[in-house]
Amino acid sequence: MVRITEDLVRRRAEHNNCEIFSLEEISLHQQEIEKLEYLDKWCRDLKILYLQNNLIPKIDIFGSDEDCCYPIPTLPLFGIPKRKCSPLTVNLLIPIGHGENNTENVSKLKKLEYLNVALNNIERIENLEGCEELKKLDLTANFIGELSSIESLKHNIHLKELFLTGNPCTEFEGYRQFVVATLHQLKYLDSKEIERSERIKALQIYPEVKQKIREQEQVYLLKRAREKEEAQRRMQERKDKKQNQMKSKLGFDSPDSLQEKENHQAKGDGEQETCRTVEDDEEDRRFWEEPTPYTPESRLETHRYIEEKRRAKDNIRESKKSEKPPWTVVTAEGKVLNVNVPKLHFSLKDDEENNQFILELAVYRYLDTSLLDVDVQPTYIRVLVKEKPFQFVLPEEVKPDSSSAKRSQTTGHLVVTMPKAKEIILAKQKLSASIKHSDCNTLQKNARRSGKVEKLEVDPSKYSFPDVTKIIQEKERTGQGPIKLHPERITEVKKSCVDFENDEDVPPLI
Repeated sequence: MVRITEDLVRRRAEHNNCEIFSLEEISLHQQEIEKLEYLDKWCRDLKILYLQNNLIPKIDIFGSDEDCCYPIPTLPLFGIPKRKCSPLTVNLLIPIGHGENNTENVSKLKKLEYLNVALNNIERIENLEGCEELKKLDLTANFIGELSSIESLKHNIHLKELFLTGNPCTEFEGYRQFVVATLHQLKYLDSKEIERSERIKALQIYPEVKQKIREQEQVYLLKRAREKEEAQRRMQERKDKKQNQMKSKLGFDSPDSLQEKENHQAKGDGEQETCRTVEDDEEDRRFWEEPTPYTPESRLETHRYIEEKRRAKDNIRESKKSEKPPWTVVTAEGKVLNVNVPKLHFSLKDDEENNQFILELAVYRYLDTSLLDVDVQPTYIRVLVKEKPFQFVLPEEVKPDSSSAKRSQTTGHLVVTMPKAKEIILAKQKLSASIKHSDCNTLQKNARRSGKVEKLEVDPSKYSFPDVTKIIQEKERTGQGPIKLHPERITEVKKSCVDFENDEDVPPLI
């Protein structure tokens, strides 16, 4: 049974910063609540209260006399010795509701304006006299058959709207006339406005209608008594059947049942599970196909059955979790296995340039890093993801002390860098060639960016191409050849110099 607790009320008071003393509106619908208690003590300023679709049998906002004893804070009694027991201390321990002034001790929701208790198991309207400011009351789809109980609402002088749709009393002859004539302050009944002429007519035939309502109530109460007896008998039969099943499981049955139990034990776990599933399905089919009247008892029984099935499934799930064997990551011979229990994608990269392995494990992006545990060994790596092992055997030995693990900020993947234990020394020529190649690439990229055409520079010391300009040296050329050519060229120069005239007004050519 779900009870109204302080924690539940605080969770439903998030819009009020979880403060319940100043709460004016709260919604406790679909919580499977079976009893109303403590609301008038914790939330005295409530104006709107939603309690629809629960299992509340009666309107008892202030709690019953049995449950009126609630925790009282300890009061310091100054001047009273600890060994003595004063009358004041004794009176504080008396449960509220058993004192003489019971009506004075129980505080009421006097500021409540709207109460919604639709879809519950309420059979009678009561305990609402203290809600002085009540303006709207919703009792839709309950089991109210005592229509005369609405006379308790005469004291709620501010009540303007009342909803009784879906209750057995709405099928009574003269239902609307009786309600309209009884509650003079009502303005709307079942979302329909009450006109003045309708109230006058209802008041004129009120004595006759009231007599008819009383007779129909008596018939309904007899019917409800039979339904309660039938529900109690059916509940007792189901209880006896369950006890017999428990006895048969424990072995307190006939020899035939013991033989059947031994046969079941001889079967495998898979067959037992299949048989259990078939039995549960058959029981569910019988329960849901059995015709039952729609009563508060059947509604409560259905809830109990669903709750029992849910608990059974939870127990089976918990037992499976506890019986689950541990994962085998290393055999008895000491062989390390490759295991991927979390079923994550991964990739292993062999970085030859840096002489290391890079493992990228596709961990869930929003998984907290505290749920990851990385263990690097010389021959393998193990990662626990939410206590589920991922293990991979490495092709070469690595250095666990120099390894590092990081999370990607974009994908959330786990990247583990593991340097190899065996170092590899690369040749210088390869290194220089790679450096030259990188330099050429950078030059080409720069040239493309600048848009200029650059010529390839060749180091002449590295190559042995012949120099055509120095085939004949200048001294050898002047000392060789016909002698006549040289003086003739000089004479030509002299001739040209004879015809030269130096004019000072003409600027020089150079």
